[in-house]
Amino acid sequence: MNPANPVDDPIEESTSQSTESSFGDILRQFEQEQSSVPAPKASEASGPVKGKVLAITDDSIFVDIKGKADGVLPKSALPPEMSEIAVGDLVEVTITGRNEEGQAILSPLKVEKPKDWSGLLSAFEEKRNVAGKVTETVKGGVRVDIGGRAFMPASRSGTRDAFELQKLVGQDVEVRILSIDIEKEDIVVDRRVVLEEESAKKKEERFLALKEGDVVKGRVRSVTDFGAFLDLDGVDGLLHVADMSWHRVGKPADVVNIGDELEVKILKLNANTRKVSLGLKQMQPDPWTVAAEQFQPGQKLIGKVARLTDFGAFVELSPGVDGLVHLSQMSWSKKVRKPSDLLKVGDQVEVVVLGVKPGDKRIELSLKSALGDPFVEAMEKYKTGTIVEAPVTSIQSFGAFVDLGDGIDGMVHIGDMANDKRIDHPRDVVKEGEVVRAIVLDIDKDRRRIRLGLKQLQPTRVDNFIAEHKVGETISGLVTDVRGNVLKLEVAEGVLAECRLEEPKKEEAKPAEAAGAGSADLGSLAAMLKGRWKEGKGGDPTPKAATIKPGVLRTCKIVALDSEHKKIVVELLG
Repeated sequence: MNPANPVDDPIEESTSQSTESSFGDILRQFEQEQSSVPAPKASEASGPVKGKVLAITDDSIFVDIKGKADGVLPKSALPPEMSEIAVGDLVEVTITGRNEEGQAILSPLKVEKPKDWSGLLSAFEEKRNVAGKVTETVKGGVRVDIGGRAFMPASRSGTRDAFELQKLVGQDVEVRILSIDIEKEDIVVDRRVVLEEESAKKKEERFLALKEGDVVKGRVRSVTDFGAFLDLDGVDGLLHVADMSWHRVGKPADVVNIGDELEVKILKLNANTRKVSLGLKQMQPDPWTVAAEQFQPGQKLIGKVARLTDFGAFVELSPGVDGLVHLSQMSWSKKVRKPSDLLKVGDQVEVVVLGVKPGDKRIELSLKSALGDPFVEAMEKYKTGTIVEAPVTSIQSFGAFVDLGDGIDGMVHIGDMANDKRIDHPRDVVKEGEVVRAIVLDIDKDRRRIRLGLKQLQPTRVDNFIAEHKVGETISGLVTDVRGNVLKLEVAEGVLAECRLEEPKKEEAKPAEAAGAGSADLGSLAAMLKGRWKEGKGGDPTPKAATIKPGVLRTCKIVALDSEHKKIVVELLG
């Protein structure tokens, strides 16, 4: 015998043993044995019939086939799929004969066993399934009685191992004849192809019975990185990881395991590919349907950081509902470049809801708002006129930024850095890290800016002049400007003083002079007034503004020094 070709094993075995009967002898013996069993009536042998299970004993099942006597179905003939049969079930059977009591002998197979050699040839040519009984195991497979002795290789038996193969002995099976050799009296049969066709037929029937939206039960057959495959009574369905839960799932194995029984909803059926898409999370209400009522702008919540992205962090507020904390909403005080600088997955954080858009499944959150706005406190702490001492954090061409703490920056404009001199760049005055003394000039709430000044705390030339002189002191000044009766005098380099000239008082005419004014000679009157001026009699000794020109050096006396308003007031002497 060739061990590599188990199909030839029965023939070789039969030819090597002289005591073993020929194929024809076996066939004749089989026909003689069958002759002792009453044949079914012509009306009964036409095909399979349906009956109702009436009773079950240890070795037999009694079925009502609507005849004069009940049919008997041997338990040993039941295939594994009929092992759970119960009283009241409807079964489809074939009548194979009658016993001595006249009861119909039933078979769970829906095909007949050939009665002779011509029947075998006909079944082979038509590729028709036939009934048979497994009689024994042999090397490489089993022997099957199909009206003649046939060999069924283990690989075509539909079993997975030797144990399952052994359990076939004594069972009625439905097979298809693969090959038949009349001369060698060799028959090879195949049960696996029959099982596969039945499985495919049942699978197709089951698929056609499914509808989108149906809720079905399935057993997890396998788990992959992208989901799990479920067996829906012979039909495979895919449960994608995105449809496992309303909350984010790291990997499918965190939710399901092989062998789990699940109740799922059919999401989509593809008639062309026969693919079935399943949903597990759809068995629960969508949490976003109540998000608008559950979360309101301004609400403060506790959530868990679910995942980080380049532009922010998603925080789980409730199962299936995540809100986004944008990078700009993470901190008042820190320049956060990426979310991982401040947060990590799993952190419990307090956030404030900024906006809710259930239709887009978006909730905007703020991490920094939950901590309180430090600028509000800064407005109370740094009122206009407050003097601060703080380090310079950065220098730009237009000014320098000063750290006031709690993420609050003050800005010193280049124009507020130095007195009495022009500077080309802020670096000419300050350096990064240097602690400067400044005064708060203005607070812009809308732009969140605090304007500071350095020069406002530095003494000017006017300050130095006021500190070095006293009221009543006589000084010299160069007239720089004349406007009306107001003079501007430069009393020191870059220091201006103000002098206000009084208008000359008009002298009232005496009654007698007034009476004769009409007859008086105008020339004589003018001569008289000029004489009085030269003699110092009458008139106003204060010079008129019109007589003073810019560029004239005059002696004056200090009459007021106002350090607060940086103002110097003088009066002219002589």
